[in-house]
Amino acid sequence: MIDRLVDEIERSYEEITRQLSDPEVLADRRQYAAAARRHAELSDVYALTREYREAERAAADAEELLATDGDANGDADAEMRSFLQDELAQNRRRLDELHDEIRACMLARDPNDAKDVIIEIRAGAGGDEAALFAGDLLRMYLRHAEKKGFATEVLSQSESENGGFKEVIVEVRGEGAYSAFKYESGVHRVQRVPVTESQGRIHTSTATVAVLPEAEDIEIDIPANDIRVDIFRSSGPGGQSVNTTDSAVRITHLPTGLVVSCQDEKSQLQNKERALRILRARLYEMELEKQEKELAERRRSMVGTGDRAQKIRTYNFPQTRVTDHRIGLTSHRLAEVLEGDIDEFTEALAAEDRRKQLAEVGQG
Repeated sequence: MIDRLVDEIERSYEEITRQLSDPEVLADRRQYAAAARRHAELSDVYALTREYREAERAAADAEELLATDGDANGDADAEMRSFLQDELAQNRRRLDELHDEIRACMLARDPNDAKDVIIEIRAGAGGDEAALFAGDLLRMYLRHAEKKGFATEVLSQSESENGGFKEVIVEVRGEGAYSAFKYESGVHRVQRVPVTESQGRIHTSTATVAVLPEAEDIEIDIPANDIRVDIFRSSGPGGQSVNTTDSAVRITHLPTGLVVSCQDEKSQLQNKERALRILRARLYEMELEKQEKELAERRRSMVGTGDRAQKIRTYNFPQTRVTDHRIGLTSHRLAEVLEGDIDEFTEALAAEDRRKQLAEVGQG
């Protein structure tokens, strides 16, 4: 098993290295960037395979010398035999360690982990209370991003009349942003007494969260003739005019029918740029979903499915309890969680993800 994995890593690394010196690849910015990124991703694990091969050779040499030492004479040869046995034992231990390190290095790596991320939060079932909960989730993620040192920007928002959000889209920028938020996709459920509830009854409301790795320009190419751009006048809640110029932008992606609107900026150009960033991320998500369907058998064992109909987490206010249903983890630190302290869940989900992937490979 490990030998096949080491062979594959070596073949991939050597092939990518050849591509980086291929004139055709050098002349194609998109191909070169993809090859350079893959080369960087494989560099660390390739170094481990080099060490693995060296330990493998050293162990084989020690075994060979021990096998041919049966007719050796004297106490001096006994000392050499003891030395060779120690060498063999050390190299075998190192091979076992490298076996685990190489597997973990390959399985833990998600090519999107280092990317910036776009988080889309939408109110679900529960009316005004769902919109308020969407606002709570936005605050939670903004605080979490701040704790991690990430930059954030609200790209688009549709406020409800009670101060919550029907929909809000935020960008999080920084190395490792996607890895910090990727397990948040799904339906979040809140159980609490709404401020408008006069009889103190607990209501259950939901909000959906979609976490999308932000696509780079070179990854998602959107030809000009594939989109229709409509310009209209911005308006706020209740139809009040936000400004008196036609600066709001609606972009329709003709091949897929996807529609993105942005009106928060006064500049038409800024709204268009924001809309294009959101559109690229959504198209990228569609491409990922297509690939995931092709790998459905492999991905069944991974934590979560990304299905937005799945209730992934419940926030119970009366019991100050947060439960992640995917791993059965419950915390009674509701206030801290809503202030952005979600590492307890993120780390547990990542650990379970790695455990299941390793178990899957072990059965392969």
